[in-house]
Amino acid sequence: MVIRGRRWRATDPALPDAVAARLRSHLMAARRAVGAALRAGDAAAERAARDRVHTAKVALGERGAPPWWEQDEAARRRRWEDGLDRLDQDAP
Repeated sequence: MVIRGRRWRATDPALPDAVAARLRSHLMAARRAVGAALRAGDAAAERAARDRVHTAKVALGERGAPPWWEQDEAARRRRWEDGLDRLDQDAP
């Protein structure tokens, strides 16, 4: 997708709605945790929260290599399942 001349990755359209909703929930919780860690001056908590943001964005297909449009269906499914597994385990 292109916004104001800059290219941005979109969420993988093959994600089932329920999976995409869970991943967005993890992403928003991780972003809130980044803010809380910054306000508290807790570098370790900030790093952990930023790692969770990255994991969620990779699982959504918004980051990582190869991009979702170059992956077959099995690789795309593995990407979001692995991401959800990690996020579910790491959730505070």
